[in-house]
Amino acid sequence: MSHGPALDREAFRDLARAALELADGHLGGVRERAVFQPMKPDERRRLLDQRLPDEGRAPRAILELFRDAVLPHAMGNGHPRFFGWVNSPPAPLGVVADFLAAAMNPSCAGGDHAAIYLERAAVRWLMELIGFPTTGSMGLLVSGASVASIVGLAAARQHAATAHGWDIRADGLQGARPRLRLYVSPEGHGCLRKAAELLGLGASAIRTIPVGARFEMDVAALRDAIAADRRAGDLPFCVAASAGTVGTGAIDPLTAIADLCERERLWLHVDGAYGARAVLAGSEAARVAGMERVDSLALDPHKWLSVPAECGAILIRDGALLRDTFSLVPPYLRTEEGKGFGGLPWFSEYGVQQTRGFRALKLWMVLQHLGRAGIAAMIERHIALARHLAQLVDAAPDFELLAPSSLSIVAFRYVPDALRGDATRLDDLNRRVMEQVQSEGEAFLTNTLVNGRFALRACVLHDATTEADLAALVEIVRRAGAQALRVI
Repeated sequence: MSHGPALDREAFRDLARAALELADGHLGGVRERAVFQPMKPDERRRLLDQRLPDEGRAPRAILELFRDAVLPHAMGNGHPRFFGWVNSPPAPLGVVADFLAAAMNPSCAGGDHAAIYLERAAVRWLMELIGFPTTGSMGLLVSGASVASIVGLAAARQHAATAHGWDIRADGLQGARPRLRLYVSPEGHGCLRKAAELLGLGASAIRTIPVGARFEMDVAALRDAIAADRRAGDLPFCVAASAGTVGTGAIDPLTAIADLCERERLWLHVDGAYGARAVLAGSEAARVAGMERVDSLALDPHKWLSVPAECGAILIRDGALLRDTFSLVPPYLRTEEGKGFGGLPWFSEYGVQQTRGFRALKLWMVLQHLGRAGIAAMIERHIALARHLAQLVDAAPDFELLAPSSLSIVAFRYVPDALRGDATRLDDLNRRVMEQVQSEGEAFLTNTLVNGRFALRACVLHDATTEADLAALVEIVRRAGAQALRVI
């Protein structure tokens, strides 16, 4: 009987080869499978109700259980006709990197080992790709934009408190302090509100700024809201703008917002989790101009770079401020760059985690494999495919675009003549269409709300998606719409 997790070398190699075969079959045979199939009740129960065995199970038997009960029920985002949310397929080199990172299994809190220097290099590459300043700045890898937003807004809170003479880390938000104000648009991601709540600001601290016809933040309304809050005795401290919203791909006017933040002495945080890489696309680069001026930027390589999840990043212009926000090491004991053990401060001084996984390896490998030119070409292609889908929708008499196509997102709906002008029934019809398309497994899309209307939403992120897949999506939605129309 085994008294630990170790395997002899021959057993490990045999198991690894079997796992490789499973991964290869899964990734290589994706076109032949349904995009997604809902699990049957007994399949769900098999996973939910399983009992921990009293005696250890043979590794081969565990791998077979994975093969039979887990692998057939994938989310679907590895398929070229998966257009849901902002979930990319995994880059094969990233899959290999995750395996190798687990074999090394370092804690990336800090120290003098390769994983630390690799993360520094990979984060610098991200900065250079999007034109973010590298001198004096700091970045670290996190699970995704939700944690990146917490880190970025914590730095913004620290900046505001220090500028107004109080120690936020010692005193918190207690006492007779003016209410801090955070500005977002209604299109901003929900993780911004969650971050505000977790940081003690409260949802009431958030001022929602209206958007224009392209769902971009109205800068004049933002300026007016800041002025009104100052008159009321509140303390405006941060604008959280978006570079590619998840609903419609909208990009806020970053240059104009940066100008306003500079005049008003406000922190500018940008959620670029999805769209920050558009700076590499000649067709869209002008729309994300201004990212080089932001104070903090969240981005997710696991979204538009196909790095396997989880792999997010937070970039902060003022690295010293970020360290002051999180470090528990007294200033007189802190390692200065170029001095001390390893010559670098520990990552754990700059964020919420102490033990940190080796996320950098998959990012480092995927970025090298694609290169700057490959990343730009991939993004340009996805944008072009989304525009093609928008043209197909626009040309179809029974379809309607609900928002301008932006980045690689298209928001639309099926509009048969019988329901044209009936907003409530169209919402119901398209909700049924989405559910039917998802369950049938030929394609997968999700939804968003556009001006209160239910929209089908397709996001192109797969390197193997073709124009033929987009034409098929239109026909699949049309067929589902005709069937749903008969029952509403």
